[in-house]
Amino acid sequence: MVLWIAIAIALAAMATQRLLPREAGVAEAAFRPEFALPDTSDRMRSMENFRGRYLLVFFGFTNCPDVCPTTMAEVADVMDGLGSDADRVQPLFISIDPERDLALGLDEYTEAFHPAILGLAGDGEATRAAAASFHIFFEREEDAAAPDGYTMSHSPALYLVGPDGGWLRQFAYGTPAEDILDDLKERL
Repeated sequence: MVLWIAIAIALAAMATQRLLPREAGVAEAAFRPEFALPDTSDRMRSMENFRGRYLLVFFGFTNCPDVCPTTMAEVADVMDGLGSDADRVQPLFISIDPERDLALGLDEYTEAFHPAILGLAGDGEATRAAAASFHIFFEREEDAAAPDGYTMSHSPALYLVGPDGGWLRQFAYGTPAEDILDDLKERL
């Protein structure tokens, strides 16, 4: 139920975003997501590490049965479609279940989709701070049928951040890779 509410909110936000002009307005210019999370080599990463590049940011978990792998496959298609411009875009997978994701092999998960996707997994406090900065929802849900007896509900959108660190837009779950690619190519 919570997942459906999160999906409805994401779809409403996407519809609103499509109605607004593409140029950044005052409210958008003030929205600058931030994070400080380690990669799987324990190297701390923040928005500053990626200045000058576009970011495709997704919050998810490796045991996700549908939304996460579908979105990661779309991101992989986008990266392949960018060709020589791919180095101007950094895809990030931010774990909302860091303890379990690190134990399961976050690097292996992201690399299975595309070698450019960088997995980040901090402690609970850093993860909550990153999620709040991007205005996303996530929570643990007990589920006896799921691995380890729980699953995670979360906002399913893919977020685009500009080279200056400003939020540009979100892509609703299920946005075709071609649409994301077209948007990025217009900006590059």
